[in-house]
Amino acid sequence: MTTKEKVLDLLMTSDSILSGEKMAQDLAVSRTSVWKAIKTLEKEGFEITHEANGYRLEATPEHLSATEIRQLFTAENQIERVAVLKTSESTMKDAKKAAIEDQVEATLFVAETQTAAKGRFGRPFVAKPKEGIYLSLLLNPYKKFSELPQYTVVMAVAVVKAVENLTGKQAQIKWVNDIYLDGRKICGILSEAMSDVNTMEIAHIIIGLGFNLAIPQTDFPDELQAKATSLFPDGKPTITRNQLIAEIMNQFFFYLNQPQITIDLYRKHSFVLGKTVSYNRQNQTYVGTAVDINDLGELIVDLTDGSQQVLSSGEISLATIG
Repeated sequence: MTTKEKVLDLLMTSDSILSGEKMAQDLAVSRTSVWKAIKTLEKEGFEITHEANGYRLEATPEHLSATEIRQLFTAENQIERVAVLKTSESTMKDAKKAAIEDQVEATLFVAETQTAAKGRFGRPFVAKPKEGIYLSLLLNPYKKFSELPQYTVVMAVAVVKAVENLTGKQAQIKWVNDIYLDGRKICGILSEAMSDVNTMEIAHIIIGLGFNLAIPQTDFPDELQAKATSLFPDGKPTITRNQLIAEIMNQFFFYLNQPQITIDLYRKHSFVLGKTVSYNRQNQTYVGTAVDINDLGELIVDLTDGSQQVLSSGEISLATIG
């Protein structure tokens, strides 16, 4: 942590005025360093009262803060490092780079915006500074593939539970990795694994997430108006990005080791069960009814010809939305 982050941490965790001398002693830095940190924080939008006997934090700006995110973590949360980036080509690429460099910390990469945001199948998506959440979580399990949790399923459940906990809104999951609200997509999840050829284990897991928090509905392109929306489509969020990020991560680690509860919630929040779906396999289109999601997170479809198929991956389309 930088001196600025450490000073902010002290101010945010204190209910009383803190003297510059006391902060300097606690952080083993000079009072000048504390003063410079205070000035930098004020330039970034933090409201800090200057009293004769010290400083007190009055208000924080709505910007991404590694310190604030960490402070909101629960005991179950296993993230060791939070990296906040002003801009990123892709937080997935940032996480991959860290994995290649053998970073062993469980790290959360969060960006104000992404310049080359992409989801599944390399599709671009709308990325708006301060109006969306763009993050990737790097985990280093070093386990056999068969020993791993269903990370995409867990993250999907974490997102809908976090939304419910903070806003009361009931989001749903479109198999396998999209989150919907009021019949339109608000979030996409992308998971990738990196293996160690020497041990034949999964060394790294990267789970990326793009979330439309408060992009005004009118700002979506015409072709996405009926397909995409935001958690706050009026552009006026009642929660901060820091709060939602922390809550999603808290819920993720809460459900990570509870596979049966997680898959039950995944089914409960399904956007597709009971609906007519279509999908392509080997250049052939299939149509049927999504009837269940098994304990492996696979979608079970009763086809119109009377047969049944089990989908472990891929993409489905709904005949009707909503």
